[in-house]
Amino acid sequence: MTAQVASAVPALVPDAARRRRDRWMAAVVWGAFVLAIAPLASLLWTVLAKGVHRLDGGFLFYSMRNVFGGMDAGGAYHAIVGTLLITAGTALISVPLGLFVAIYLVEYGRGGPLARAVTFFVDVMTGIPSIVAGLFAYAVFVIFLGAGVRMGIMGSVALSLLMTPVVVRSCEEMLRLVPNELREAALALGVPKWLTIVKVVLRTSIAGITTGVLLAVARVIGETAPLLVAVGVTASINTDMASGSMMTLPVFIYDQYKAGPVPCAAQAADCVATVNVDRAWTAALVLIVIVLVLNLLGRLVTRLFAPKGVRN
Repeated sequence: MTAQVASAVPALVPDAARRRRDRWMAAVVWGAFVLAIAPLASLLWTVLAKGVHRLDGGFLFYSMRNVFGGMDAGGAYHAIVGTLLITAGTALISVPLGLFVAIYLVEYGRGGPLARAVTFFVDVMTGIPSIVAGLFAYAVFVIFLGAGVRMGIMGSVALSLLMTPVVVRSCEEMLRLVPNELREAALALGVPKWLTIVKVVLRTSIAGITTGVLLAVARVIGETAPLLVAVGVTASINTDMASGSMMTLPVFIYDQYKAGPVPCAAQAADCVATVNVDRAWTAALVLIVIVLVLNLLGRLVTRLFAPKGVRN
């Protein structure tokens, strides 16, 4: 009996080689985490350090109308309004369309020929360059409204081509995670299929769907090329999505950075040579804050509408 106990003791104690391998793997994982987070932390710190000193009421509530050269005046109010309006229009187009397509693929298509074709085209749309989406939207509106047209709705249409595939893919994956037992239980009780989808499937997957939609919004809110083509550039405030050019934060950042440092005239006491670049950094900071606020709102929606068992 003593011999059996003595032989079992070494098997219960991890050997030194196993502990070393465990420490090495832990070090590798931590190293990979630091390597991945370091560029993000550096980017956030750079944007915050270079953009926060101009983040004031003048920047947030004034446009660039009648601001010339290196004048230390003007702000990005018109770009903030344009970004919010165009992004909202994009979400109104992409979220219902993407969600309905995902519901068809999961609940009705089930690997049929049409479902396979839809999946193929969604995959193709996921990889299209953003400039192509802008050119497509511009070409469509030019056919009906004539050359030179610029409208905010054109930007929403262009961005929806980029956002819809992301919404479809994310919603599809979330719907597939809902256990079939829940569907079968609802159908066994005589609940119609459409009501099962609304009350059971969507209710169960609302947290993941919200996260996927926010990821899709973050995917398109920083796009510049399609908005340059479809919406154009303006220094004035425009809240009409169906008339005239609209400025957005990504285009504002590009436009200000492109202007670069402006030489100051000797008689211009209020001229700051780097004011354009400073506005670009501050606009980038505002864009990051908007994305952060949207994510916080998404977390709030998840907590309010998700089933009690999955709230966190």
